Amino acid sequence: MARGLARDHDEKRAALRKGAASYFATHGFDRASMTGAAKSCGVSKALIYHYWGSKEDLLFDILDEHLSELLEVVEAQQGAGMRGLIAAILEEYADADAEHKLQLDALSVLPEDRQRPLIGLQLRLVDIMSATVLDVAPQLAGDADRLRAAVMSVFAVLNWFYMWHRPGKGLSREAYADLATDFVIGGLKAL
Repeated sequence: MARGLARDHDEKRAALRKGAASYFATHGFDRASMTGAAKSCGVSKALIYHYWGSKEDLLFDILDEHLSELLEVVEAQQGAGMRGLIAAILEEYADADAEHKLQLDALSVLPEDRQRPLIGLQLRLVDIMSATVLDVAPQLAGDADRLRAAVMSVFAVLNWFYMWHRPGKGLSREAYADLATDFVIGGLKAL
């Protein structure tokens, strides 16, 4: 008779995913190992392999969870305007620096068939941001190249926050969200 899932299966999996993301982001996915991930998480390699069959499976799970949660938050903010969207994105990025770094640095190491659904999630995020940008700058509606550049510029303002922000120093995440929103809206209206 097959053994059922432990009551804390999902919590353990989430904690391992979080620890492995931090390890991969710190050491670089290409140089990291499942043994190192297990050691970093304080568990056996066998336990890591209980949840994921390979390092790429673990990376896919980390990115899929991160992007799915981000998309859920962003979809909930549709219609809340640029201020609501930026605040929600930056809030969702809190405590997800490692996952975000992996999204930017390691997604491309996955096989194409594993990249495709993750890129689909990213494209949905871009679509929502595009609609929000058009609400602020409707003059971009007829110019796909400038719209794309504007949308990617908004993400650039948000995506690298984790690189320089140090909690407790300088602007808070909330204050930066306000500054970034003012910057983005002002820039878009000036186009």
